[in-house]
Amino acid sequence: MRLPFAQIDAFARAPFEGNPAAVMPLDAWLDDAVLQAIAAENNLSETAFLLAAEDNDADFDLRWFTPTSEVVLCGHATLASGHFVLSATPDMDRVRFRTRKAGMLDVARAGAGYELSLPAWGPSPKPLPAIVTALGLDGAKETLWHEHRYGLIVLDSAAQVLALDPDYRALAREGDVLTIVTAPGGETDIVSRVFAPGAGIDEDPVTGSAHAVMVPYWAKRLGRDTMTAFQASRRGGHLTCRLDGDRVVLGGTCVTVIEGTFLLG
Repeated sequence: MRLPFAQIDAFARAPFEGNPAAVMPLDAWLDDAVLQAIAAENNLSETAFLLAAEDNDADFDLRWFTPTSEVVLCGHATLASGHFVLSATPDMDRVRFRTRKAGMLDVARAGAGYELSLPAWGPSPKPLPAIVTALGLDGAKETLWHEHRYGLIVLDSAAQVLALDPDYRALAREGDVLTIVTAPGGETDIVSRVFAPGAGIDEDPVTGSAHAVMVPYWAKRLGRDTMTAFQASRRGGHLTCRLDGDRVVLGGTCVTVIEGTFLLG
């Protein structure tokens, strides 16, 4: 079986920035074990699988897999999927994705880039002592939690975020948790780093779903619904962010770096 695929750097201004995702269109769903094995072979933060929808409620059904598991929501691979579809279909301005666990998502053209609409998952205060310790912190300004297993750690400065040197084994012992560390930014309104060793990703380069959790927090704290963001991984990624009711709208650009064929047994 020959499966087409593209590797796309999402939230990237140039190749080798942002977060790489594999996007693979399918003619029919393969067994979950096969999808997981493909994602492990790709060995990227996420592999997105697309299947043309059979009704008018959506354009595509969409699922995402890390090298070790299927995830509830993945922003960067959704943006990459939107880029994949819209680049090949110039007469489309928007593509709608139906997901199994995060509802309907859409990607729309916006100038030279795209806007991605995600659910707003505002977090609530909760002590997270084991995570704070694993991050090597003596304390945190605030710790918050969202039920989809997102931990949000708020620090005072961007310098603290940049200096983090987590104990990844200790973080992994907390299970499949997406740990987000954020602070006021320098050149941007907010800065963050994101860790998910329990899902096979020590540090995620740029994480759309993390901003679905961060933006409601920062909108309340900053007193405004729009902001700029930088995720300060080694690759790095810039986003524009807007809280729009019960949605978080993220803006960014994508770069396709690989196009090819996956050979499946």
